[in-house]
Amino acid sequence: MQPRLVAEREEQAVSRADAPRRLVILGATGSIGRSTADVIEGAPGGFVVEAVAGGRDGAALARMAIRLGARFAAVSDPSAYADLKAGLAGHAIEAAAGDEAVELAALRESDLVVAAISGAAGVGPTHAALAAGRKVALANKECLVCAGDLFMRTAAQAGTQILPMDSEHNAIFQALGANTADEVEEMILTASGGPFRTWSAERIAAATPDQALAHPNWSMGPKVTIDSATLMNKGLELIEAHHIFGIPAKKLGVLVHPQSIVHGLVSFADGAVVAGLACPDMKVPIAHCLGYPARVPTAARRLDLAAIATLSFEKPDFERFPALGVAMAALEQGGALPTVLNAANEIAVEAFLAGRIGFMDIARIVEACCKAAARDSLGRTPQSVVEALDVDRSSRERARGLVG
Repeated sequence: MQPRLVAEREEQAVSRADAPRRLVILGATGSIGRSTADVIEGAPGGFVVEAVAGGRDGAALARMAIRLGARFAAVSDPSAYADLKAGLAGHAIEAAAGDEAVELAALRESDLVVAAISGAAGVGPTHAALAAGRKVALANKECLVCAGDLFMRTAAQAGTQILPMDSEHNAIFQALGANTADEVEEMILTASGGPFRTWSAERIAAATPDQALAHPNWSMGPKVTIDSATLMNKGLELIEAHHIFGIPAKKLGVLVHPQSIVHGLVSFADGAVVAGLACPDMKVPIAHCLGYPARVPTAARRLDLAAIATLSFEKPDFERFPALGVAMAALEQGGALPTVLNAANEIAVEAFLAGRIGFMDIARIVEACCKAAARDSLGRTPQSVVEALDVDRSSRERARGLVG
C-alpha cells in the first residue's frame, strides 16, 4: 500500500473518530434514558441523537426528543400519539406510533443503539437492531434472559457487538479486559441486598410495595427496584452474564455487598482477582458504553475509598430471598425456563405493586410457573423472537391464573 494512501486512510479514521456518534435511544423516558441524556449533555458535540422511543407517555417523549434534538420519535402505545404530536408542535421532529414505529426507530442509521426498554417489549426492536448490524448497548435484561442464545448468535452473524450497560456487567466487561472465558475461574456479581437485607423472614413476608420500593442505593424504575428487593434482579443478571461472557452457570456467583461500590469481580486461573469499582451511579456504565473504546467524562461522584473506609460482603440468604435460587435453577436447567421465569416474574411483580399478592408470593408464583413448564417439557430453547414471545405469552397467562 502506498504511504500516501495509508496517511489518507489514517486521516479518515481520525475524522470518523472525532465526528459525533449517532445514537438511537430505546426507552428514552425511563431512568436509563434520562441518565443517558445527562451523559450526552455533559459531552457537547460528542453525540447526535437520531431517534428516541418510549412506551406510553407521549408528552414526556416529546420533551426528551426536543431536549436531545432527535430527528425521529416513536411511542409504542398508539393512544399516546396525540400527546407526542402535540408536544412536538413547532419542531421539525418526525413522530410515529405503534410497535412497528419503535422498530423503525431501532433501525435508523446509527453508531449505537441504547436498548433500555423495560420488559419483554424491548426484545423485538433490540433484536431487529442487532440483525441490521447495529451495535447495541444493552440495559434490557429481558433480551438475554428470554432469548440469549438467539441474541448472541444474531450479533455474531451480523458482525456487531453487544455492550453491557448494566452496572454489574459493565464492571465485569472492564475487569475481563482482553482475557478469554477459558481463563476465568469465577465471575461474581454483587447485590446491594436491597431494602430488606437485614429484615427477618417474617417482616419480609409482610412488606408493603412502598417499603420494597425504598432502595438504599439506587434510583430505578419500580419493576427493577422490586426485583432488587427480591434478589430476582441478580438471578436475571446471572443469566445475562452466562450469555454475554460465555461463562457456564457453575462459574457464576453472587455476593451481597451493601455499599454498592464493587459491582463485579473476575477471578482468573492464576489466582488474580480483578474488580470493577465505582460510586453507585448509572452514568458511569452508560458513559463507558457511549464512548467505548474511548472514555466520556461525566459529573458522576468520584470514589473516595478512604472516606468509605469499609467494604463488606456477605453470602446471599436463599431462605429469605428464594427468588435468587429459583432464577439460578432456571439458568442451570436452561431451555425455555429462563423465558418462563422472566415472564412469570413480570406478572407477579405487577400483582404485588397492585396490592394483589404478598411480597413472598412473587417467588412462589415464579417457581410454580417454572415447575409447571418443566412438567410440560417446555425445554426447547427459543430459536426466534416469535418463539420467545410465544413462550413469554403463555407463561404470563399461567402466572395470571396463579395470581387469581
